[in-house]
Amino acid sequence: MKNKVMMIGAIDAGKTTLVNELVDIGTKARKTQSLEYHDWVVDTPGEYTENPLYYKNIMATSFQVTHVAYVQDATTHKNIFPPGFGGGVPKLPIGIITKADAKGADIERSFNILKRVMLRGPVIITSVVNKTGLKHIQPLVICNSLLEMKAYAEKHNDPLLLYVE
Repeated sequence: MKNKVMMIGAIDAGKTTLVNELVDIGTKARKTQSLEYHDWVVDTPGEYTENPLYYKNIMATSFQVTHVAYVQDATTHKNIFPPGFGGGVPKLPIGIITKADAKGADIERSFNILKRVMLRGPVIITSVVNKTGLKHIQPLVICNSLLEMKAYAEKHNDPLLLYVE
């Protein structure tokens, strides 16, 4: 696949667990120490997003991908993305809400955070435990424009796949 996505988000947001499921690694997630490349997905350490000193690493890595996935944990009140952060990364955005199945998950809050980060684009509500929402990630990475991503979201009419405008 020529298109690739970089996963960014807070420490413990579920990025590595999500990546392991998407590329069928089958191993238990562990702390990501540096960039990890897997076929069509790049996994990043949470520190890259939590510490502004590492933003340059996000920008440098973005030159190797076509999409950036902004991963937001539904179980935390922590918001590490500055408003409009996605506007500074010139790649197609995908919002991913993780841990939607967990006790205390606040989907609406997570969605609102991603709306402020991405400004527009698809948002997928996921659970690796229940395997929900995951099927939409790779097809969205195959899309080459926001218009294609919007058409994909409208075509599937899935409550786990939303589109921000």
